[in-house]
Amino acid sequence: MADVPDQIVLSIARDREGKRDVLMRRVALGFLAAFLALGLLNVFGQRPATSTAENDVARLEVYSPERVRGGLFYEARFRIDAIREVSEATLVLDSGWAEGITINTVEPAPIGEASRDGRLAFELGRIPAGQKHVFFLQLQVNPTNVGHRSQDVELYDGDELLATIDRTITVWP
Repeated sequence: MADVPDQIVLSIARDREGKRDVLMRRVALGFLAAFLALGLLNVFGQRPATSTAENDVARLEVYSPERVRGGLFYEARFRIDAIREVSEATLVLDSGWAEGITINTVEPAPIGEASRDGRLAFELGRIPAGQKHVFFLQLQVNPTNVGHRSQDVELYDGDELLATIDRTITVWP
């Protein structure tokens, strides 16, 4: 067996006496495991949530994530079930649907698009009683967008407000 070089102290180099790096490695690994567990529990988003509002004329349902990450592609689905006829259905979305988020596709194409005090307005047209209209937005979160945004949704029949859904989106880096 070879001799130990003069500059090496075996109790420190081999046996790690007085070193705390094992504890630090375990703490760092614990933080990493906790971070991954939070991701699995959907704390950082992407899993869609359903929000609904209903009255005697129509039922509005929004199916979209409430927590997303920068760069994520996702879809929002808006479903309108007409209990009675809605002659001029219009969806009005808060500016948070477009602020720091790119709208890639709108399907089916609305009859008209407009702005109502900085909010997006999509004119969907007539929805007969007992029928439904499903409207999709395909979106992408801009990588520099971080924080909370209001994503409220309102359903109108002409100028009459039928339903409102209060939503907030959280954007993680």
